[in-house]
Amino acid sequence: MRSLLALLILTLALAALCCCEKDPKEPSGSLSADSIKIKKEVANAFVKRKKRASPYEWYLEYYKSPMEQMHERCENYPPCDYLSDQVGFALAYNRFFGRY
Repeated sequence: MRSLLALLILTLALAALCCCEKDPKEPSGSLSADSIKIKKEVANAFVKRKKRASPYEWYLEYYKSPMEQMHERCENYPPCDYLSDQVGFALAYNRFFGRY
């Protein structure tokens, strides 16, 4: 187990040294605006929203389940929120709002 841990630490140290090595062409501490800009297409590649596949997914996006509504009701009431951290959601909700 110790040898595995030592190997893992050694690997992480070598990876940090390789990844954090500075480029000798650029002086340290000077970043130009061009070096941090990326193309608009590349920037938007991960921001594009996925299309909804079915009406069921559309419905779930706009309407909350009754359990989620109860959770939000309890979270918006500070004593219930505090008690739910201590004893759990079900007991806290029953204490302040009755049966669910």
